Amino acid sequence: MGLADGKVAFISGLARGQGRSHAVRLAEEGADIIGFDICHDEPSVEYPLATPEDLDETIALVEKTGQRIHAAQADARDAEAVKKVVDDGVAEFGRLDIVLANAGIMAITGEQRLMPEAWHAGIDIMLKGVYNTVNPAIPHLRAGGRGGSIIITSSTAGLVGGMSDGSPGVLGYIASKHGVVGLMRAWTLQLAPERIRVNTVHPTGVASPMILNEAFGRFVQEFPTIAENLQNPLPVHDNGMLLPEDVTNTIMHLVSDAGQFVTGQTVVVDAGFTAR
Repeated sequence: MGLADGKVAFISGLARGQGRSHAVRLAEEGADIIGFDICHDEPSVEYPLATPEDLDETIALVEKTGQRIHAAQADARDAEAVKKVVDDGVAEFGRLDIVLANAGIMAITGEQRLMPEAWHAGIDIMLKGVYNTVNPAIPHLRAGGRGGSIIITSSTAGLVGGMSDGSPGVLGYIASKHGVVGLMRAWTLQLAPERIRVNTVHPTGVASPMILNEAFGRFVQEFPTIAENLQNPLPVHDNGMLLPEDVTNTIMHLVSDAGQFVTGQTVVVDAGFTAR
């Protein structure tokens, strides 16, 4: 038996990176998947976002495990579109057990980070977008009467502010990643009597397209002090970052029976980053 046999998971930002890793591993462990990704670029973000082809690849990888997937293109900022994705997926699969509010951007590089739009994009996608993802999923979790697990992807930047250069883009990233901790704590107390657990996960740098791009490489060269602050005390992989599957391992613990009494927590996967 897999750790998620018979369960259904709803994932935002599943076309690539951590979202894809979570979706494929959950499918390998027996879950069916519902999810969405924006699949087009954002003007306030210097690097390219996921594409429809990325989403198709995730769909193929999940289906290769033998599990089902209901995936669509949607923007986390569009509450009605996100609600339709989760409602349609639950109508198809009959239940919902896990919610992973994972979609995110890093509008922290280039001239874009200096524009007010970068602040708004960060807040709208990673704070309001988390609300738009979790809020319509809660009735489905409740309807099952089996409890459930909600996990919000924050960041070490949701606990410390060391990467800040004072620009709107960077401040929007840090503020949104701190803000979802408040949402998590509020939902924790609201949903605990129904055995629905809510946690945030705070990774250090992860080797995904959000960081592995030319724009971020230029950013750390331009701000060497910030680059120095991004180093992890504990040696990790050769590139100095976690792999998406390292975060997925923690996700699997939290959604499985092994994590059945973990709720209201800021779960840190940071190789010692926040211990400074």
